[in-house]
Parts: sequence; C-alpha cells; structure tokens
Amino acid sequence: MNKFIDKHTQKVTGTIACFDRILFKGYLRISWAENMDWFMTSQGLLLKDFKTFVTKQSERVKGYGKAMAEKNGRPYIHLNGQVRKEEKAREIAKKDGITQGLICVFSAVEACQSFKLTYGKGRPRLVNAQRKCLCLYFYLIDREFGFMHVRIPTWFPFTIQIYLNGHGWLGRKMDRHGIAYNKLENAFLYIEDPQRAQRFSNRFAKKNWPRILNAFATRFNPLLKGLLQSMDYYWIVDQAEFATDVMFTDRAALKPLYQELLRHATLCFSAEDVLTFLGRKLHGRFEGEVINDYKKRWPGARIKHRMKMNGIKMYDKHGSVLRIETVINHPYEFKIRRQGRRKGQEIIDWFPMTKGVANLYRYVEVSLMANDRYLNALSGVSDPAKAQQHIQNISKRIRRNGKSYRGFNPASKTDLHLFLAVLRGEHAIMGFRNGDIRARLFPDTKDPIGRRRNSSSVSRLLKLLHVHKLIAKIPRSRRWKVTSIGQAIMSTCVKLYHDNYSHLAMNQAC
Repeated sequence: MNKFIDKHTQKVTGTIACFDRILFKGYLRISWAENMDWFMTSQGLLLKDFKTFVTKQSERVKGYGKAMAEKNGRPYIHLNGQVRKEEKAREIAKKDGITQGLICVFSAVEACQSFKLTYGKGRPRLVNAQRKCLCLYFYLIDREFGFMHVRIPTWFPFTIQIYLNGHGWLGRKMDRHGIAYNKLENAFLYIEDPQRAQRFSNRFAKKNWPRILNAFATRFNPLLKGLLQSMDYYWIVDQAEFATDVMFTDRAALKPLYQELLRHATLCFSAEDVLTFLGRKLHGRFEGEVINDYKKRWPGARIKHRMKMNGIKMYDKHGSVLRIETVINHPYEFKIRRQGRRKGQEIIDWFPMTKGVANLYRYVEVSLMANDRYLNALSGVSDPAKAQQHIQNISKRIRRNGKSYRGFNPASKTDLHLFLAVLRGEHAIMGFRNGDIRARLFPDTKDPIGRRRNSSSVSRLLKLLHVHKLIAKIPRSRRWKVTSIGQAIMSTCVKLYHDNYSHLAMNQAC
C-alpha cells in the first residue's frame, strides 16, 4: 500500500483499515437432529409431542419480541414481501430521533434451519430440514457498536444472527477518546489522527467475542434464561468485509484518478491476478470460477473480482474515499497456522481456515494483505499527461553501449501483447522469468527447436524493455520486475490502445 500512498501523498489525508460489515451466527448444540432428539428425551418428551412442545416455545419467543417493543415504546412491525429492513430501520431512527437503544422490532416469515419428523427404523426420527417460520429482527443503536441488528427465528433450534459494522464501532471509539472525524454513512471522509485510529481498529479482532455475542443472545432469546439456560452458542463468522480506505482531500482529487484505476483494473487484471491478490495460485486442481464484474452505481462505478464465494472489490465512497475491500464468505480457501491432525499425528501446521470467531485475527491478516497487494498493483496508474510524455520517449530509437535499439509502438498489437504479459498481477510479488512471458506470447509452441527459438526472441524483448527502463533485473536471480515508470507507461499504452486504436480498427473494418 505504501507505493500507492507515496505516489499520491499530496492528495491523500490518511488511510484506515477496519472491518466493514460483519455477520456472526450462533449455533446451539441442539442444532443437529440427533442432539435435538436427545434434548427431547431429557425433557421427558416423546417425539409425538414435538410439534406441541416447539409451538409453545415459539409463542414465548414471539411474545417476548412484542413485549420488548412495547416496554421500550418502539414499533413492532410485520413485514410482507421484499423490504430493505436496514433502510427502513434507519428511517424510523431518523424520524423518531433515536440515538441509542432499541429502534424497532420487525417480524417476517423467512426460511430457516429447523427439523421435521420422518419415518425411521422402529420409530419416527428427527432430521434437519429447511422450513419457513416467523423471524424477529431487533434493530438497535448500541452504546459500543452503534447501528446493528439481531435476528432470531421463533422456531427450534433458534440459530441466531448478529450484524455489526466495524466503522460504526470505530466511530464511537474515537468519540470516547476525543479524536475528531467526519463520517458519512459507513465511511470516514476525514480523521484527525489516522495512526491512533488505526491502533484502535487493530483491537477489534482481539475482543472477547464469545462473551460479547452471548450477552446479546441472552438479551434477545428469552429461552436462554430458562429452558436453554444450560447451553451456550457456538459462534462463527458467517460473512466478513474488511476495507482499506484511502481518504483524499476532496472529490476533485480522486475523480480523474479513480476513472484511470477502474480502467486499469478492468483491462489489466486477470483471473490469475485475482488469485494472487487473495494469496492463491491458479493450478490444475483449482475448481471454481474467477469473475471480474464491473458495475455502474450511483454516483460512480465499482469493480468486483470474485473467487468462488470470496472476492475483492474497489469503489469510491462519496467521491472522496477510495475503498479496497476483501469479502470472505468461505474461509476454507485460506490457511491458518494451528494445531491439527495429519497422517494420524497431532502437529502444528497450516490448515484450512474455519469460520470460528477465534480465527477473526486471521481474517484481518488475509484481507489486509489482499488489499495491500491490490493497491500496490494500482500504484503504477498515474497522471495520463505525464505518462503520455514518457510514451513519446519510448517510441524513439535509442543507443546503449554502442548498440541501437528500436522504440515501442503503442498502436502495435505485438508490443501491446508484450506489455500485457509483463503487467500481469501474478508477477507483482515474485517477478517473472523468460518462461513466464514465453508461455503468454507463444502458448502453442510444443517442439524443442521452436521453444529455443522463442526463448531467444523473448530474451531480446526483455532486453529491449530493460534498455527503455520499463523493467529491472531482480538481483541474484533470473527474474525481472516491472519498474514504477514501466508500470505507468505500459498501463497507459494499454489504455490508449483500447480507447483509440482498437476503435479505429473497427471503423476501418466497417
């Protein structure tokens, strides 16, 4: 990230990295059919009494939701159809001037995990099943976490969902410590002391989340004070968004640059790049989709790169904040160093990361590295006017050590393919070798003689890039890396080609 910040330091007021949306889910041990069967037996109930028993407990939860709304003088609203609950809750809070405490209680019939009776050997048995039931949403403004909600189905096994926003928590943390800031919705436009705010943000993942989340669960699930008092929820991170925000001085400072960043990410970042940003490699055993999705949105546009159920996206917040955000819905694609069993032995090694809240610190590490790689890959995007002057220089023939070297032609497909090959994001960390570029420029060559001939050709091209200072040799290796000026010039050449030359070629063909 430092490369990007250093390049635009005159326009940047600070950066902040913290969680954005984060969704926790809590499961009781009766969330599995065999445990629910055991629970019924422990209560002295037969399976034939299952429906009567759970219906009675369901009514208790429904009544508790209505009673809580009435006690706090807040509305209890049943919703039908597709309704944006968060927007509606914010409207109610704004209209009624709610700054702390319960905002409202929504009820809606939705799908949830539950059970059903089915035939079994000798007697009926319970099995897990999806069904629809009434779900309660408690929207509130918490003293510590700000705007949030708690969702609880009114049917067994009462799997609970808690939504928080890291920006809301950080804003309240800065309030308590007297740090001035300007916040609009879930983005900070300005922070008086970004370094101190970042130290606060770093503590978020280290909080005692089981204790915090259990406190919310006890508050909104009345059965935890009676029938289910011997049980605790097991908490997981169901969805997490971790954002790195670069705060610019104003909209005018970010707008022209953002258009170039969008264009660069759309044209230059491939599937392999996305995997590299997320710390993965494309290999023969990789199964799944890697998709780049560009979408216009008010008041601008965003680009999202998706790897299976995870992804990374870039967009501008309110015109003056550049946000790079990693989204993790399926953490098993990443690794965490922990104790585990392998080949029958307990060892400490890198294993797939699970959703348990104890791994929240690793979510931060993975996301922060992904965001930093993404920003570093964008560090070559610069002022088009400056880059165009450099393009004129590389188009001229030059002499080095008594030898003459040709210039590059931005309108040439051959030179364009060479630029695209060396600009690939997969080379951002380790650089590239002759074979990496050869595989891109001559993918169909199989015979040994042709491969040697192509290798020599690529060596000459790399030499040409080197003398024009577009790439540099990595010391004590056979690898090359793109220079900062090379990143800027070649990216601009790609942009100019797609904007102008390809358009002209299409007109001539017509």
